[in-house]
Amino acid sequence: MKTKKFLSLLLAGTMCATLLAGCGSKPAEDATAPDAGQPEDTTAADSDLAYIKDKGTLVVGITDFKPMDYKDDSGNWIGFDADMATAFAESLGVKVEFSEINWDNKIMELEGKTIDCVWNGMTLTDEVTSSMECSKPYCNNAQVVVVPADKADQYQTVESCKDLNFAVESGSAGEAEVSALGYNYTPVTAQADALMEVAAGTSDAAVIDSLMAAAMVGEGTSYANLTYTVGLNSEEYGVGFRKGSDLAAALNDFFAASYADGSIQKTAETYSVQAMLIEQ
Repeated sequence: MKTKKFLSLLLAGTMCATLLAGCGSKPAEDATAPDAGQPEDTTAADSDLAYIKDKGTLVVGITDFKPMDYKDDSGNWIGFDADMATAFAESLGVKVEFSEINWDNKIMELEGKTIDCVWNGMTLTDEVTSSMECSKPYCNNAQVVVVPADKADQYQTVESCKDLNFAVESGSAGEAEVSALGYNYTPVTAQADALMEVAAGTSDAAVIDSLMAAAMVGEGTSYANLTYTVGLNSEEYGVGFRKGSDLAAALNDFFAASYADGSIQKTAETYSVQAMLIEQ
């Protein structure tokens, strides 16, 4: 009886141990299952370059900003930046699409994927570089004061401009400069609007990019009665993509190749901005 009882207890203990082991263990991984035991590869999912190639278009956020982005007589976007953006898109095997944006909303447009980059003579400010993945700088620039030509001799220094009422593009480097100086100003939608304000006499002066001033004011331009005087700073242009985007590195490679073969210099000469180019 003792032997039978011992055997019964031993058998019951063995069965319990087996059940407990079964309850506490996980099913073995199928070694043949895809990516078994391997970390998930998110490279393709996170690649902006792959995203652009998949949809077949590079949507470029711009404003009307001669000589960088403006329309020709047929309504097509041209300019130094527009032409380079078109060439970059072609190098990726996709089409370019230009979208005129409110400059103040450029970061929101990027993050919402309504545009893929901002390529519009964009100054590399701290706000821009902290919010976007930016290319290397490709052009030098400055913010300059634009006034009526017949009053230019009165406004040749920063101090002499302090009592003027300025028109500046909202969210621009020009707005940042006049704000820092404590000048009175009215924000407008675009730099072209700031020039219109001065020409109409509704603002005393404007602060715009020197590249735009060279192309749009003075003798032989639509604003022959305006001129630019004081330079407020020096700055650099870059192209902005979504934060972390691999398109910035792709553009840097494109810029380097374009500089090496002379095509970027040729495009710059077309729009008279060759003196502002930064070697790549």
